[in-house]
Amino acid sequence: MADSPKRDPFLENRREEDAGAVFVLQSKGQWWHAGFHLTTAIVGPTILTLPYVFRGLGWALGFLCLTVMGVVTFYSYYLLSKVLEHCEQSGRRHIRFRELAADVLGSGWMFYFVILIQTAINTGVGIGAILLAAECLEIMYSSLSPNGSLKLYEFIAMVTAVMIVLSQLPTFHSLRHINLASLLLSLGYTFLIVGACIHAGTSKHAPARDYSLETTKSARVFGAFTSISIIAAIFGNGILPEIQATVAPPATGKMVKGLLMCYSVICINFYSAALSGYWVFGNKSNSNILKSLLPDDGPSLAPTWVLGLAVIFVLLQLFAIGLVYSQVAYEIMEKQSADVKQGMFSKRNLIPRLILRTIYMIFCGFVAAMLPFFGDINGVVGAIGFIPLDFILPMLLYNMTHKPPKSSLTYWINLSIMIVFTGVGIMGTFSSLRKLILDANKFKLFSSDVVD
Repeated sequence: MADSPKRDPFLENRREEDAGAVFVLQSKGQWWHAGFHLTTAIVGPTILTLPYVFRGLGWALGFLCLTVMGVVTFYSYYLLSKVLEHCEQSGRRHIRFRELAADVLGSGWMFYFVILIQTAINTGVGIGAILLAAECLEIMYSSLSPNGSLKLYEFIAMVTAVMIVLSQLPTFHSLRHINLASLLLSLGYTFLIVGACIHAGTSKHAPARDYSLETTKSARVFGAFTSISIIAAIFGNGILPEIQATVAPPATGKMVKGLLMCYSVICINFYSAALSGYWVFGNKSNSNILKSLLPDDGPSLAPTWVLGLAVIFVLLQLFAIGLVYSQVAYEIMEKQSADVKQGMFSKRNLIPRLILRTIYMIFCGFVAAMLPFFGDINGVVGAIGFIPLDFILPMLLYNMTHKPPKSSLTYWINLSIMIVFTGVGIMGTFSSLRKLILDANKFKLFSSDVVD
């Protein structure tokens, strides 16, 4: 008699007692919902940093790095989705990255390694989202009231208050409509920014263009690795298994469709923002292209209504991004604090959810106000967080589960990517931390200026 299929320990044996799975990671979505979540996780206002990235790499190397990183990340996410499908077909539907890594690699320490890296990513992105949203508010405020008294940390407090309210949405799946709006907003502000850059570059007030790189060789090397780390952060997400967990089983083939949706938006947004912004500002590109278009010492380089609408679109999307990257933290909290037997909206579960999510958002807002390093945070998070989870582990997990022959091209491509990005991650970490330390001399606590 043939053996009966293995039972899914996460879906059947354990999930009914796991509030993090039942409440936060509900498996009810379709492939397009996963596409919305994935697009929000990757295609965000960090694309406004791309001209700044090109500033450290130049035209040719910047275009090459952007293309290579896009191809490698798509390949990596494709392999990771296949690993998850393989485990599901074997009777083990993993809904968390940390459990997937620990199971496939057979090592308990991988569980804690992944959860540590994911926590760094999610908290870093949460801090960055609040900081950039506050900067958007500050840009609008300074345009309407040039001599106003409000400081950056006050705008951070406003954004944090809104995030506290939105964070009470109970499940990842409940963000699907917000993330559809996020996708449309990303297309909207990209088109507006590109139009603004073209207007700025062809107007009589066009800035002088200089595309030269740093003067010293060491500065160019460090600048290049920092830029590559930022690109890794822009393409990274680190939560694909949790996103795939929101898809109703079986998940086979659904994430690939979601990936194709996401990368269609990436191709439109990333290249247009990077090339148009660097074309106009060259090595004077700011870590936020909006600040380049709205210089402090001169007139706006594009119609105010265009930039104002772009800022509003960016601001609205940042709330969605902050929510998406908070889901792993919320899932961990509710797994420990909630009682699945008493219902999602019971008093027993509602009060701890309100308290814990509020504390988490206040912490992110406080750090954003205290350490306003938007460009530097991107580089550090990319090197330390996204590179291990998005460029190294998926290749290793695929080789472990599908066991391609060592003579096969797939095996050697995966091994090469792991080796190259391990080196890039080490150098990127060093160069990003170096820049963060150097920039520490340029700021004071709770400064009103975001350091590039």
